[in-house]
Amino acid sequence: MNLARGIGSEFQKVFTTRMWWLIAILLGVYVALMAGGFGAFLGWATENPDAAASAGGTTALPPGMNLAPLLYSFATSIGYVFPVLLGALAVTGEFRHKTLTPTFLAEPHRTVVLSAKFVSQLAVGAGLGVIAFAVSVGSGAAALAGWGLDTGLDSSDTWALIGRGVLAMALWGAIGVGLGVLVTNQVAAIVIVIAFTQFVEPILRLVASLSDVTASIGRFLPGAASDALVGASFYNIAAMGSSETLEWWQGGLVLFGIAVAATAIGGATTWRRDVA
Repeated sequence: MNLARGIGSEFQKVFTTRMWWLIAILLGVYVALMAGGFGAFLGWATENPDAAASAGGTTALPPGMNLAPLLYSFATSIGYVFPVLLGALAVTGEFRHKTLTPTFLAEPHRTVVLSAKFVSQLAVGAGLGVIAFAVSVGSGAAALAGWGLDTGLDSSDTWALIGRGVLAMALWGAIGVGLGVLVTNQVAAIVIVIAFTQFVEPILRLVASLSDVTASIGRFLPGAASDALVGASFYNIAAMGSSETLEWWQGGLVLFGIAVAATAIGGATTWRRDVA
């Protein structure tokens, strides 16, 4: 019963601030611009290969590549940073604003508080996933339909991809909680999230793809595991060398393992310290 009350309290903390809807708006705009813009370009390039080639563009997609999943997966392949940030802020914000003391007075069992944050951010991450896919599918399908290309919306595979993508976004929210517990300084946590997701991991994935040996290791990176869970990503197009990925369920287990491990380590260390 304490956990249920704790989860309710965490939801209240999230939805009584402006941060969640600001992040939701940024997520929606970012994904819409990328999925819609990239979809419009690919649609034009596919229908006008000679013009694209003369303009210096390329339409060198792998044989049999379906554009619809590629566009729709922008929701996770670039949007996963947002649930991570919100999950991390759910923890670091308590340290920054010194609200942990009343939180622990209301619920002295710290494991319950941390578990409530973990579960609530799973749900919030899933909610952001719904928003991200609604936008990516809407803008991507509109771009494809505008060029007379298949939107894939009548395929069960497309909807399975969307469902797995929402699950991936939920797990990213939980990973954010783990990061926030490990790195309690809010500014440091934000810098780490942005630097790793936007620069460090993309570079590591590109470098890892240069050989089969490193590619077999690189597929266990969190972003690569997320793409494997979803089943599509533009990173798979950009990568060179081996394109071998984890199975979707293996990618999900890797993400869940990272979330649990980070949260457990932080819960056993920084979370146990005295609160100032």
